[in-house]
Amino acid sequence: MTQSHSRISKAVIPAAGLGTRFLPATKATPKEMLPVVDKPAIQYVVEEAVSAGLSDVLMITGRNKRPLEDHFDRNYELEEALSRKGDAGRLARVQESSDLATMHYVRQGDPRGLGHAVLCAEPHVGDQPFAVLLGDDLIDPRDPLLSRMIEIQEREGGTVVALMEVDPAQIHMYGCAAVKPTVDSDVVKITDLVEKPDAAEAPSNLAVIGRYVLDPAIFGILRRTEPGRGGEIQLTDAIQKLAEADQSADEEECSGGPVHGVVFKGRRYDTGDRGDYLRAIVRLACEREDLGPEFRDWLRSFVNEEM
Repeated sequence: MTQSHSRISKAVIPAAGLGTRFLPATKATPKEMLPVVDKPAIQYVVEEAVSAGLSDVLMITGRNKRPLEDHFDRNYELEEALSRKGDAGRLARVQESSDLATMHYVRQGDPRGLGHAVLCAEPHVGDQPFAVLLGDDLIDPRDPLLSRMIEIQEREGGTVVALMEVDPAQIHMYGCAAVKPTVDSDVVKITDLVEKPDAAEAPSNLAVIGRYVLDPAIFGILRRTEPGRGGEIQLTDAIQKLAEADQSADEEECSGGPVHGVVFKGRRYDTGDRGDYLRAIVRLACEREDLGPEFRDWLRSFVNEEM
């Protein structure tokens, strides 16, 4: 069986979604640009990729997503204004996003789902394994999930998916994995994936969260994958086919290698819906050295007085 053990250097960030759950705020502003405290959500995701050693970042965008490109570009007028004022602190924060990584962009002209968005990355990625990071899941930098996933992929080859234990009553909101244990306590072998199953039919309570390290064999499978749930090409369906092929005796069919899962037990901030978005802001603000002490005092007073 042929497996990919090349050093991973590229990250793909799908960012073409319409953000309908955040309307009307996202009517003219990409959901990825909504601030989490004082940085847009998308910057946290790029910072995570860079921290894991992936400085080549491809963003899959769509209509009305130009602000994403502007955010990671230079703004000479603003920088000059801050420089004239001697505001070195804000100037450094403005320049930080443009110096993070080598950024590339491709537009997903026809929004046909996450699987189709990943397929749009093929000309840039080529025949090398690569990471995919979804912007709805922010992973605390103190819990380096992506680095661990890359470590497992480079050791085992194939594909690695991030998993997290959830309440069984919530499993219908996620892709769900059937697994076998491995010698590593935080790593499992994935034998099957089911997209948003009913709780009674779920093979486990291990949910797929928004981090993947994919073998390039995924592209060939995505080209053959029919639209699934919601009429979209589902990345979960394609990974499921990789896992299924790995169980097969057909050497050609299982050339994409095994599918493993890293079970994440760290801090994850879900910005995918309005309630979790607000909770993520509060949690991150409370932990900030510059904001936390005063904000926590106010929060205690607010809860005591108003609740």
